[in-house]
Amino acid sequence: MSGSGPMNVFDIAGRAMSAQLVRLNATASNMANAGNVTGSAAEAYRAIKPVFQSVTDSPGVSTVKVDKVVTTDAQPTKRHDPNHPLADANGDVWEAAVDSNAEMIDMIETARMYQNNVQVLNTAKSLMLETIRIGK
Repeated sequence: MSGSGPMNVFDIAGRAMSAQLVRLNATASNMANAGNVTGSAAEAYRAIKPVFQSVTDSPGVSTVKVDKVVTTDAQPTKRHDPNHPLADANGDVWEAAVDSNAEMIDMIETARMYQNNVQVLNTAKSLMLETIRIGK
């Protein structure tokens, strides 16, 4: 909430955009680490995901915030590659637990949601300016 009164359309859309930005950054981090390998399962990268929480100002007026960012339960993939410099004693490496296809879908969905909120802000701004123009 804005702290100075009830939420307005700008507060609601702004918070939603901030939450989607966190989601987009998490997805970008996951994509950047996809395909990375390490010498053990414990060291392997696991995808991260934001957890959203609804914020309600009054009945019918709510938005969202990021409650926390969690690591997924996905397990890294073990691959036998004895020539890899990070291979363990058995010749295995562990690939990051990231599904690139799912991350790409998530990135597209996030970008669309962000753009929808930008459109809400632009529409609200245009309506306010038109209202002011009519009042003159």
